[in-house]
Amino acid sequence: MGISKRSLGINFTNEKQAAIRIWAPNATQVTVQSDDFYVPLDQEDYGYWSAITEKLGVGSRYWVLLDNEKRLPDPASLSQPDGVHEASEALDLNYYWQDKDWSNIPLKDYIFYELHTGTFTPEGNFEGIAAKLDYLLELGVTAIELMPIAAFPGTRNWGYDGVFPFAVQSSYGGAKGLQALVNLCHQKGLAVVLDVVYNHVGPEGNYLAAYGPYFTDKYQTPWGSAVNYDDRDCDAVRDMVVENVLMWFRDFHIDALRLDAVHAIKDFSALHVLAEIREKTNALSATTGRTHYLIAESDLNDPRYISSLKENGLGMDAQWTDEFHHALRVTAGEPKKGYYSDFSGISDLAKSYTDAYVYTRTYSKERGKTFGRKAAANQPGSQFVVFSQNHDQVGNRMLGERSSTLYSFEMQKLLAAAVLFSPFQPLLFMGEEWGETNPFLYFVSHGDATLVEQVREGRKAEFAAMHTESMAPDPQDESTFQASKLNWERLKNPGNHQLFLYYQQLIALRKKYEVLSGADRNACRVFTFHEKNCLLLERGVTGSKALVLCFLNFSTSMQHLIVPGYLKQVSKIIDSSDPIWHGPKAAPDQLFADQELTLHPESFIAYSAEYV
Repeated sequence: MGISKRSLGINFTNEKQAAIRIWAPNATQVTVQSDDFYVPLDQEDYGYWSAITEKLGVGSRYWVLLDNEKRLPDPASLSQPDGVHEASEALDLNYYWQDKDWSNIPLKDYIFYELHTGTFTPEGNFEGIAAKLDYLLELGVTAIELMPIAAFPGTRNWGYDGVFPFAVQSSYGGAKGLQALVNLCHQKGLAVVLDVVYNHVGPEGNYLAAYGPYFTDKYQTPWGSAVNYDDRDCDAVRDMVVENVLMWFRDFHIDALRLDAVHAIKDFSALHVLAEIREKTNALSATTGRTHYLIAESDLNDPRYISSLKENGLGMDAQWTDEFHHALRVTAGEPKKGYYSDFSGISDLAKSYTDAYVYTRTYSKERGKTFGRKAAANQPGSQFVVFSQNHDQVGNRMLGERSSTLYSFEMQKLLAAAVLFSPFQPLLFMGEEWGETNPFLYFVSHGDATLVEQVREGRKAEFAAMHTESMAPDPQDESTFQASKLNWERLKNPGNHQLFLYYQQLIALRKKYEVLSGADRNACRVFTFHEKNCLLLERGVTGSKALVLCFLNFSTSMQHLIVPGYLKQVSKIIDSSDPIWHGPKAAPDQLFADQELTLHPESFIAYSAEYV
């Protein structure tokens, strides 16, 4: 496996010859063919088969034939233009890049905007996203995060049912469409994050097992047998995943990958596959001079994932932090059902602000065990990505309700501030900045009727503990997908537009004040007022007297808090209750030490200040 170029599947040399390399360790004969050509492959060591040929050109459709019996798509296919069950298409990934002046921004400056390509715009493709980039720049986000785009069955899917990890979904615009989008993002100063799935492969169109032991029965995941990362013949499987990571960074100029549910990656190798991904990513960066980040989704509260390789960690740069979301939502009034039942509200939110994790060797009633470990003091806030909603937390609701349909306008503003003024890296979910009310539901377009019924039943079972009064929308019905599209016309409404301007101001302030963008966890202090359901959050920078004082009132009543006596020059920078944000009444512009401050229900006020 090389760092500088892709070795699997079909790749074109400088002489325009096609280099073919397929892993099929159980086959005795392998050929690549179509109606127009037939290329027998030579057997290599470790189960690989290869050939160099001029019979294939860019755009050629082809099949892989195993033992003259099984005609299958290429597992390393770069394109499946006619669907996951049809012929693969040979592509050349060379692209005329115009982003040579782009340098990846520091992770502490990432303000993520998560979006789903199919529902973000009416067009539902990369060109549709490209047309909205100026809007995202106006909002102030610094990175777009694309939900998975690996080829999946049909044209409607969240993306986590991808079955060709190297192939970009054709209905979105394919490989060239993605390259053009990333190129334009970089020209405009936006980083691009891609969500990838290495813990399982989708059920329909998954032909990997026909080629070799891509899966193992040693472990089980929520999606069936685990990917084979540490069992017999696992080397080629690991190499495929590492090559996939390198391809996104090298050939598509992706800035960061979000690795889905890494706790479901089962690997007891001496070198965990995540650590190997880190090593190879570092090697690529040393070659290209480009910085690339690896962001894990993990619910284990284990800082080993985000500890460096030198510290015997797995080397991920950051992780999604669901517990911040859970504590925040319970504090805001979310019923304590399902996984929310483990969270008490304001005290857990305070703990998350300081410790990132809530459960740190703490007994979890829902799990029935002591759980988690405290993050190290030297792990900065930039290693934790937080949110008040995302695709999972909206889509995990039976009816896909967004915050805009669950909470008041005032609470929506408070939730936004709680995330954007946190000592962590904030993530927004598409449309939340204007209070989109269309749901984000779970949708698929499978072709297998039996599988469709299994998905329907699975969704019903998933919601049994959290929802009992409604029926889950049919994931297969196209109307479920259409209902999940953003309504951009809503942004024209005065209230929605005002919410957008409020988000815009929060983001601008985060960028303006070093104490907010510095991700200094050691200079973050929280004071909890349990009976008032209020928090006082102090954001600072070690060694500086400057700070931002954040008052958060999650209660539905007027509350009164005292300004700490050790502060001076207390000046207001934003107030969610100000009439300019459609609030009831503005707080004083200036405060003094030991002065009482009145907080309106469900409100947020931030003041800049200095220590005496």
